[in-house]
Amino acid sequence: MYTQAEENYLKVIFTLQKVKEEPVNTNLIAEKLSTKASSVTDMIKKLSAKKLLSYQPYQGVMLTKTGRSIALKVLRKHRLWEFFLVDKLHFKWDEVHEIAEQLEHIQSDSLVDKLDYFLGLPKYDPHGDPIPDKAGNFTGEELISLKDMEIGERGILKGLKDSSNVFLKYLDRKNMVIDDQIEVVEIENFDRSVLIKTNWETFYISEQVAKNLLIKRKSDEL
Repeated sequence: MYTQAEENYLKVIFTLQKVKEEPVNTNLIAEKLSTKASSVTDMIKKLSAKKLLSYQPYQGVMLTKTGRSIALKVLRKHRLWEFFLVDKLHFKWDEVHEIAEQLEHIQSDSLVDKLDYFLGLPKYDPHGDPIPDKAGNFTGEELISLKDMEIGERGILKGLKDSSNVFLKYLDRKNMVIDDQIEVVEIENFDRSVLIKTNWETFYISEQVAKNLLIKRKSDEL
């Protein structure tokens, strides 16, 4: 049994480690958790003593096999609850993160497994993030940033680098959702804004927005 704070740290470290594929420094963890570096150091020492991560001063931290397993269980619960809230209770995708943050600490494996089957064993949450299965495995797709696509390229929106409420609400205003088909029509030389064609309409997005849209390329006609 681990505390909610310990589970939160393991989840955040897993997420950061997965992106960097190298030891994660304490400042980055502190920034992600909006806390002080000294508080992070204290927690890291506790988690290290429990053999949930390996830590060497000034070199960052890496999750152990046990720590990774716990982090994946928390992520599994978080993303399943997000899927449930959107698919079954019809919350908007920008409303579910904080609720799922509370629900992810439920300890009943039986409840989580039944929730998974009730939902039809979904592979991805509403933001396009993969949902780990009971064994901690999850499906990964080769995605690229829309910013790296060229004029005429087509693909499907499958994930988001930024899943903040502000960005999700922006996408809502643009009527953009996961699994939208997207074509790059034009790229402005001046500011690198991108004219895209979606399922519904054609419009410009900024370079910053394009950076945060993860696309699965496709070669067939939209």
